[in-house]
Amino acid sequence: MELINSSVNIGDIVSTTIFILLIILFFVSFTVFIRRLSVTQRKKAENNLKMEQKLDRIIELLEQDKTNK
Repeated sequence: MELINSSVNIGDIVSTTIFILLIILFFVSFTVFIRRLSVTQRKKAENNLKMEQKLDRIIELLEQDKTNK
């Protein structure tokens, strides 16, 4: 009788441990996902800013060319 009870208790402990580890894994994965998303958005914003600066420079050069003709 004691052998069956001890195996059930070990099974409960193992399943509870696995469940807790899965919850921790979920939160860690979610945190990493949010950080990567944040970094990607920041890089896109920087690239857009650089592109706008280049386009502004091109427009300035075109306007200078028009006035010089």
